[in-house]
Amino acid sequence: MCGAVLFLHILAATIWTGGHIILALGILPKVLKERSPSQLLHFESMYEKIGMPALIVQVISGVWLAYRLLPDVGQWFNLSNPIAHGIMAKLTLLVLTVGFALDARLRVIPKLSTDNLIDMAWHIIPVTLFSILFVLVGVSFRTGWLY
Repeated sequence: MCGAVLFLHILAATIWTGGHIILALGILPKVLKERSPSQLLHFESMYEKIGMPALIVQVISGVWLAYRLLPDVGQWFNLSNPIAHGIMAKLTLLVLTVGFALDARLRVIPKLSTDNLIDMAWHIIPVTLFSILFVLVGVSFRTGWLY
């Protein structure tokens, strides 16, 4: 069971992170150069159908995997426990990702135009970096890089 959950977690991370790398490095530069919010909205409408379910799978499977590593949820925030460092890092990245996503969804995207494309870029780039850091922290659970 743990292997299947880990597989789903990694698959969802691949979708989430890969999609954001494509968005940040492939789509966004063209959108900014051509000042074309419609291209960005087109990508977002297509990607959201697989990206958001992938994020949900990551959250659910991530909580399950964290619980398997540290069944005492109170220990997730124990700074003296090296495993807790990774869990806290993942939870922090999740809060940051949700915050940026909500701000983009509620404030920026409804008014997306050539005038606020830079504002959208200031959401896309951090979320892409957060997604890469999610992967780095996840790998560290197996390699011990970060603790």
